[in-house]
Amino acid sequence: MPKLDTGMVTPAVGGRGVAGRIFREIQTTIDQTRGEAGALIPVLQRAQGLIGYLPVPVLQTIARDMKLSLSTVYGVTSFYSFFTTVPRGKYVVSICMGTCCYVRGGERILNTLQKELGIDPGETTSDGLFSLEMVRCLGCCGLAPVVAIEETIYRRMTPTKMKEVLSAYA
Repeated sequence: MPKLDTGMVTPAVGGRGVAGRIFREIQTTIDQTRGEAGALIPVLQRAQGLIGYLPVPVLQTIARDMKLSLSTVYGVTSFYSFFTTVPRGKYVVSICMGTCCYVRGGERILNTLQKELGIDPGETTSDGLFSLEMVRCLGCCGLAPVVAIEETIYRRMTPTKMKEVLSAYA
């Protein structure tokens, strides 16, 4: 595999300031999970929790320090939908597009979100406030259509209700 050149320098674990502290905390998690099966996932979760997403230099550092290939680390990162390699907005808006939600108006809710936020799924508003994502199921089929904003589930959404909910976050 050719070396990925991002043009960025990977900070040293012993660095100073916020970046140094973050890399030291990631290193601590690596040390605590060393040798455990599935250790990569908690390390990635910790890194994303500290930074908000998983930039390439962080993935490179994790791969190096865990003695894994970058392709292995990136493969896990891209497989699980809760990991992201791009910054997300302050509020992640997840619209369920599972069968129940879709049949009960999920597409209308998605269209409303796209119009109100001015973004498509997978994008973040220019002010960094909202990110929009489509999910296959939020496990609330009896309450369809549903939208989650962070940990809050909004049930039986209509375009009008969706606009009201968004205004509470703006």
